[in-house]
Amino acid sequence: MARVAGRFARVEPRRRARAFVLGLLADLPRKNCWTIAEHAGDESPAGMQHLLSRASWDADQVRDDISAFVVDHLREEDAVLVVDETGDLKKGTHSVGVQRQYTGTAGRIENSQVAVYLVYSSTAGHAAIDRRLDIPRSWTHDPDRCRTAGIPDDLRFATKPALATQMITQALDADVPAAWFTGDEVYGGDPHLSAELERRQVGYVLAISRKRPITTSAGVFPAGLLAHGPPKRAWQRLSAGDGAKGHRFYDWAQVDIDRSAGSSGHRWLLVRRNRRTGEFAFYRCYSARPVPLTTLVKVAGRRWTVEETFQAAKGLAGLDEHQVRRWTSWHRWTTLAMLAHAFLAVTAAIERAGTTPPPEPAPLTCSEIRCLFAAFITPARGLAHRLRWSDWRRRHQARARASHYQRQAVQQP
Repeated sequence: MARVAGRFARVEPRRRARAFVLGLLADLPRKNCWTIAEHAGDESPAGMQHLLSRASWDADQVRDDISAFVVDHLREEDAVLVVDETGDLKKGTHSVGVQRQYTGTAGRIENSQVAVYLVYSSTAGHAAIDRRLDIPRSWTHDPDRCRTAGIPDDLRFATKPALATQMITQALDADVPAAWFTGDEVYGGDPHLSAELERRQVGYVLAISRKRPITTSAGVFPAGLLAHGPPKRAWQRLSAGDGAKGHRFYDWAQVDIDRSAGSSGHRWLLVRRNRRTGEFAFYRCYSARPVPLTTLVKVAGRRWTVEETFQAAKGLAGLDEHQVRRWTSWHRWTTLAMLAHAFLAVTAAIERAGTTPPPEPAPLTCSEIRCLFAAFITPARGLAHRLRWSDWRRRHQARARASHYQRQAVQQP
């Protein structure tokens, strides 16, 4: 909290932000302003709601501090920047950016918010260092709706790859040490993103579809067709990283592809073959200097760290449990959840770096650290405090119910 304390001009929001982050790290069955305020010992959620909506502090400045905090502890010159989007399922139409759209969280089209995150991934650990809320065209074409949700007037529609490019540019301009970038097919198919990375001489391993045309010395062919070209001896059995049940072994092949006129660097098509099913996956790769196949495979395997980051940030720090509707509140909740997860990721990295554990027990994980930390900080609240909150909740629910019925009666007499 000392890293971000200077972003809060007054002591009250500074203390409340600390209590809020402690609430996000607590062992609560559900994390929202009500439960976090009760955990903090407040008499109502008004203070926590004020912190997210009206208090004077800049979430983007806190995000910059989070990025510096993560990089200071997880720094690695060959680190990988990983980008991906995740969705939060929502009801109704008023939450900022919500619409019916595909989200991998549900695996289908649902009413949801979608945000793009940038994760810093090194051998020491990984954590999110930036975020962008995806605002669909249905919102940007409706100024009144945007104004109601508090979206800035100058915001324009941007695709997910464009949002990723903004975050990467900002990170590299801030001297975040990273040699590689990776992402899935959404980002692998965008020429502007790859062009920006090549301009900055940042290597990339980007997933592409099997139909993506690839230029070789023999002509232009779909990536799926080139997978059948390498001879048997060109395939190597390599691990894409450590999994929960062992190494993630696949067969890999590397195919040289032609670069465009006037461009520099080296480009390859990386092909991954599942050893059990024979299914192929394809990656378009670039590096300013020649690199071996093992390096490309290592970078491709780092893409899974963004999924691990989402799982930990949602399961341990309440990233997806916000019940806010407006632009400012969403960014503030998300930023504080990123801070809570960064604390866990950095603490785990420090613990692993400072000890040489025997085969048993296993090193402390983010989940285990959160459990221990929650037990350490859990305040002892008396029965009177719990009864006051029970009374407050029931009174609020009664007023809300009466208000809903009254509004319905006016709208539909």
